Amino acid sequence: MTAVDSRPLGDDTRTIVTARSTVKPRRQRSRGDRGFTIWGVAVLAFLFLPIAVVVVYSFNTGRLLTSFTDFGFDSFAAIVTNSVIRDAVLVSVQTGFIAALLASALGTLAGIAMARHPGKWVWWFLGLLLLVSVTPEIVDAVALLPWLVTLGQDWGIGLFANGIVRLVVGHSLFSVAIVSYLVRARLIGLDAQLEEASADLYARPLTTFRRVTLPLAMPAVLAGFLLSFTLSLDNTVIAAFVSVAGSTPWPVYILGSVRTGLRPEIAAVSTIMLVLTLVALAVVAIVLKKAGDSAADIARTMAGG
Repeated sequence: MTAVDSRPLGDDTRTIVTARSTVKPRRQRSRGDRGFTIWGVAVLAFLFLPIAVVVVYSFNTGRLLTSFTDFGFDSFAAIVTNSVIRDAVLVSVQTGFIAALLASALGTLAGIAMARHPGKWVWWFLGLLLLVSVTPEIVDAVALLPWLVTLGQDWGIGLFANGIVRLVVGHSLFSVAIVSYLVRARLIGLDAQLEEASADLYARPLTTFRRVTLPLAMPAVLAGFLLSFTLSLDNTVIAAFVSVAGSTPWPVYILGSVRTGLRPEIAAVSTIMLVLTLVALAVVAIVLKKAGDSAADIARTMAGG
């Protein structure tokens, strides 16, 4: 194998040379992959270790979160015993549910329109949705506050003076765009022949929508609803601007409470919110996987493809 002779290189020799030449790059690539893996694990640990610490310290029975006194479940009972925490959690859940319903309804109609009635207007509308998606929340919050105050107080529309309504309006802005992307991605890959066949059978447009189009889009609608709900739960910037007294959501309550000391009951409720968010995201992944939608499809439709 190592001897060198003057015979011409045959097929076997070329095979050996080729095999030898590919051994070293494979070793280098393996070391590189190992290095990237270690680096990735370190980055993930740096990002998620604080969350794990909060989850662990939520079982603390002490007065402050910074000092672990003893293991117990007393902090989780604050949702029932502490009226302020209970009201803040209920406001967040109620706002998230209503905002998800509103975003699902508007986003579904927008997604169906873009998928089934293509044209130049779709590019303009997608540009508007992208603008909503990339606009910083602080900009939305600063813009919404005077507008809602004008509607509720200056113009006397009492509906917009309600704290829940103001939170729903603010939380549903970004969610409408998300649902629109999902529904369009779902329908744009499906043939419209079923809907055309329904029309050929003299079904009314509303009947076709209810029995054909909506069932086809339902996986994306459900996924969009769950995503909208989770996005509403942790919306802090807009909620801090548009909320009024008596309708303080959970993130705003935490923002005000940490100034006087982080208590274990705050970590306990945050742990419950985290579990709810993870469950909702898991359901979204399962629904989209069963429906055959992929992340590439969603990314492509967000780019207007």
